[in-house]
Amino acid sequence: MTDSSLLISAPQAVEQLVDADVLVFDVRFKLEDPGYGAQAYTESHVPGAIYLDLDRDLSSPVIPGVTGRHPLPDPDVFEARLREMGLRHSDRVMIYDDGPGFYAARLWWLLTWLGHGNVSVIDGGLKAWREAGLPLTTERTVRAWPGDFTARPDDTLLVSADDVLSQITEQREKPGYVLLDARAQERFRGEQEPIDPVAGHIPGAACLPCSGNLDAEGRYLPPQELRARFPDVDAGQSLVCYCGSGVTACHNILAALIAGLPMPRLYAGSWSEWITVPERPVAVTAPEAG
Repeated sequence: MTDSSLLISAPQAVEQLVDADVLVFDVRFKLEDPGYGAQAYTESHVPGAIYLDLDRDLSSPVIPGVTGRHPLPDPDVFEARLREMGLRHSDRVMIYDDGPGFYAARLWWLLTWLGHGNVSVIDGGLKAWREAGLPLTTERTVRAWPGDFTARPDDTLLVSADDVLSQITEQREKPGYVLLDARAQERFRGEQEPIDPVAGHIPGAACLPCSGNLDAEGRYLPPQELRARFPDVDAGQSLVCYCGSGVTACHNILAALIAGLPMPRLYAGSWSEWITVPERPVAVTAPEAG
C-alpha cells in the first residue's frame, strides 16, 4: 500500500476481509453493455463485496440537453443508498472494478467528495485478484446493521462549466486552471468521437489519457512515473480534470494524488455537458503533416 493508503494490492486486501469494519464495493461496468456489471457480480465477486452501478448509483438521471452523460449523484440520495448498504464513518472502504480502475476511481472520488476519509482502490482490480488465485463467491452480502454515513459535500473539489468558460472568455494572462482531458488522443483532437455528438476538446486543455497511468498489467505506475506525466503549475494555479462524462477524469485525479501532487479539481459535467450549449467554444487539433 502507498503511504497515503490510496491503493491496496489484492493480497493485502484479502487479509482485511475478516475485519467487520471493512466494506468492499464492486463497481464493474461497461458503457457498451450497461447490464454487464450486475450480471458479472451475480456470477462471481470478492467475498463480502456489494455491487454499485455507475448509471443507477454513482450518477444522477441524465437531463437531455442540460447535463452530461453521468451527472454527479445527489448527495442526499447517494447518502441514503450508502446507508442502505450499511456504510459507516468508521469503515475502511475498498473498491474494485475489472482492473483498470476507471470506475473504481469514480466511487473513490465520490466518497472523498462526500467526506469519507478512509477509501482505497484495489490496484489491478478483479484481474489482479484472479491472477493471485484469491477466493471469489456468488453469495450476496447484506450487512446486519444500518449505516451511519453522513454526506458532507466539499464543493471546493469541483469547478462548473461557467467557471471554465469564464477563464476562456476573460483571456487571462495566467489562467487559474490547467485543464487536463483524460480521453484518448483521437477524441481530444476531434479526429473521432464514438460517444458524443460533437468532437473536439475544451480550448486550452491538454490531453492526458488516463490509460497512461497504468502499466502493462493494468496497475498504477510508481509515483515518480505518474508525477512525470503531469504538467507543472504555477503558484495560484490548480489542475482541473475532465473527460467525456466525469468518470475517467477521476482516474487522473487519483493518479495525481498517488504522485504526491495536490488534489486536482473535477469538472464533473465534462465534455458531454460542455457541448450541450452550442455557444461554448470547441477546439480541434489539426493532424500533423505526414
